[in-house]
Amino acid sequence: MKVVGLMSGTSGDGVDAALVEITRSRKGLDIQTIAFHVLPYPRSLQQRILTASASGSVAEICHLNALLGEWFANAALGAIRTAGLRPKDIDLIGSHGQTVHHLPHGVKDAGVGSIRSTLQIAEPAVIAERTGITTVADFRPRDIAAGGQGAPLTPGVHALVFRHPRRARLVVNLGGISNVTYLPRGKGVGGVSAFDTGPANMVLDGLMYRATNGRVSMDRDGRLASRGKPDGRLLTKLLAHPYLLKQPPKSTGREMFGAPMVEELAAIQEARQLSIETLLATCSRWTAESVGTARRWIQGGIDEVIVGGGGVRNRAIMAHLADVFSPAPVSTFDALGWDSKAFEAVAFAVLAYQTVMEQCGNVPAVTGASHPALLGCIVPGGPGWMRRLKLSS
Repeated sequence: MKVVGLMSGTSGDGVDAALVEITRSRKGLDIQTIAFHVLPYPRSLQQRILTASASGSVAEICHLNALLGEWFANAALGAIRTAGLRPKDIDLIGSHGQTVHHLPHGVKDAGVGSIRSTLQIAEPAVIAERTGITTVADFRPRDIAAGGQGAPLTPGVHALVFRHPRRARLVVNLGGISNVTYLPRGKGVGGVSAFDTGPANMVLDGLMYRATNGRVSMDRDGRLASRGKPDGRLLTKLLAHPYLLKQPPKSTGREMFGAPMVEELAAIQEARQLSIETLLATCSRWTAESVGTARRWIQGGIDEVIVGGGGVRNRAIMAHLADVFSPAPVSTFDALGWDSKAFEAVAFAVLAYQTVMEQCGNVPAVTGASHPALLGCIVPGGPGWMRRLKLSS
């Protein structure tokens, strides 16, 4: 099957679209990336998403759901054009959507008990209508309904492509939030563990946006952070954050490391007269150290660390990761033949494929779900969609 995977992370900076070809063989799945396309959000839309994630009205979220459906559809069509193909050549789309809220720990409700929830928007009906391609979306809620945290969902795909028979690997994704997947030596998903470790680009981007009054949205390549030196006193405080001490399964997001955290850090910066370089250097080290805390929760050693996600371009974070995990070597997805930024979009293409092939996509040992589950909701691209998928497979 030819499948487009769509992803927009907690940083809310745009839609990543990866077109992949998935072939089933006796050894498992062969996954080949055909094209990758990025559709950035205008800064005004990014801020609307971030605001909606913190305090959006029902009307605003309702509107954004439809609006982002258009953006995700355009991103998918962009990837298809980049490959020199047409929508009719594509079998399936898998869309993660845009997370606007994630409550994996549950909120108590009278008479019902503790209710976990998550909300991703970018209406899949709009995507299917604009492209004519069957679309799978809303992957996380089924895992939550089965008692899990709905995240992370990429570890199963990490195991498919990165697990090594002789080397234990720690796969690190540096998105808005950092997460890890531990792959012990061997094959399959047995023994795999994964969880969100804490903040990554989310805090750094928020600090840059605030410091420049919205003129700059990121510390590109970690240039400013590389000029600074971590402040030991502030770093000690950050490393005592309760989330870092919490035992997996665990997942987090903007609710914990979003605007309130940025404001708290800005207040400390002002009170102590810290430079922006020092603040960014400290938070870059915090990101690396929080990833390092993963060693508390995994069983076995780490032969190598493989890093992907947008944060792989941040030289400050990468330098700190090399220091934290020394002597284990730290490399990138790119070094193993995978585009670091594209991989999460690739993962949701694979998850969509698994759903229509009636294969469970979650890893219960990772999310805490009570059982493996078929993930997502399927929106048909048009009449004959089931027959078309069966022919493709």
